[in-house]
Amino acid sequence: MASKIVVELEKKIGKTLILTGEALRQRYTHIWRMDQPLNALAVLLPRTTSEVSEILKICHAHNQPVVVHGGLTNLVGSTEMTDGQEIVISMEKMNKIEEIDPKSRTMTVQAGVILENVQKAATKENLLFPLNYGAKGSAQIGGAISTNAGGLRVFRYGMTRNLVLGIEAVLADGTVISSLKKIIKDNSGYDIKQLFIGSEGTLGVVTKAVLKLVEAPKSRNSAWVGIQTYDKVVDFLKFMDSSLAGTLSGFELVWNSTFKAMTSPPSLMKPPLPYDYPYYVLLESLGSHQERDLAAFQALLEQALEAEIIADAAVAFTASDLEWFWRIREDVAVFIGQCENDQQYDVSLPIPSIGQYVTETVEKLYQIPEVNLVFPLGHVADGNIHFSVGKTEQSKELIAKVNEVIYQPLTALGGSVSAEHGIGLDKKAYLPLCRTPEELQLMKTLKLAMDPKGILNRGKIFS
Repeated sequence: MASKIVVELEKKIGKTLILTGEALRQRYTHIWRMDQPLNALAVLLPRTTSEVSEILKICHAHNQPVVVHGGLTNLVGSTEMTDGQEIVISMEKMNKIEEIDPKSRTMTVQAGVILENVQKAATKENLLFPLNYGAKGSAQIGGAISTNAGGLRVFRYGMTRNLVLGIEAVLADGTVISSLKKIIKDNSGYDIKQLFIGSEGTLGVVTKAVLKLVEAPKSRNSAWVGIQTYDKVVDFLKFMDSSLAGTLSGFELVWNSTFKAMTSPPSLMKPPLPYDYPYYVLLESLGSHQERDLAAFQALLEQALEAEIIADAAVAFTASDLEWFWRIREDVAVFIGQCENDQQYDVSLPIPSIGQYVTETVEKLYQIPEVNLVFPLGHVADGNIHFSVGKTEQSKELIAKVNEVIYQPLTALGGSVSAEHGIGLDKKAYLPLCRTPEELQLMKTLKLAMDPKGILNRGKIFS
């Protein structure tokens, strides 16, 4: 028998937009856990902002906890249930690109639009939406905004918050906050949209956004580079960034063990360089003239070789080379699939500290008997390192032990336990390592002011 609140919701938005009972068995909390049926009171499928508003008015009146689902690529438990009695609001039907304005270089989209569809729509107008990461084919814009997603081009274009000009969101009580402006400069009081960006659905439900686009580059050049020491990785970053005069858009660092896993069976990708180097860098430059830019790109790599900053390089000369090079980096499932009972990490710290931190952390992880695989890589140009850790079991004690190894050094280094994935359920115990008591209290004050009944993504970020 349907609960009272479900009956009330059915009357307001219709039975066809509500899933309960057996229909929930086809649902899940993450795309990597499709074999685990969703444990929730109901799933709601709103089509409009007004329907989201009506849903939240009813949930607020009944003190009903709500969890928002987007593309379900989140890696910190932000889309998980806490007691099975939550109502899920899935944004999948709010998937329209409402407007592309080439002259203002903006795109207005609903929250359920897939990231890759945004990219393709921008390309048709000779524009670029720079946000890019491996899950682009399933991640939704609302989810990217709620987690302030990063990805492969943060170094040049910034995080998601740098690419959002306006937002429409619904508060816990159903109030609609709409500020869908197309302007970059607006100093008229508090920048309210920033409250929703990165708040993981705990302060409101993002329903629409105005995205900032840039002119599409006319050239794209990439290379895989082999480097002998971490100090030379940093030297190479500084050399290429200064020499390319602002066109360096990607600088991905991959450790030797990870590079091998990415380019050897079961992976179908072949390695562009031999397995002779401790560090591999995949870099990208976006410019204005393909032939001229490629010649300059090659010349800089030759200078770096002559100066012994780098030890080897493979340049992408064709579109198929570009696809091959970046598919190696983006297809993280290849090595994550080798990690049983895996744990995923994204931490940030000052660039000069990364080399020693990773070396020491990997050594400490392998001293834990149950740890059998560690794969480090990252967006080193913006200080963001990822670890994939494979283990022989998945006990809470072991998870905590691995967490301690990775997170504890970050306080002294001035780092963060989350560079781009958020906090969710998985990291909230470690939030005090990178936030002061005063910062945490201010976060809780904001939460209490905007969601006094605590119904939005209850238990996420902090209790």
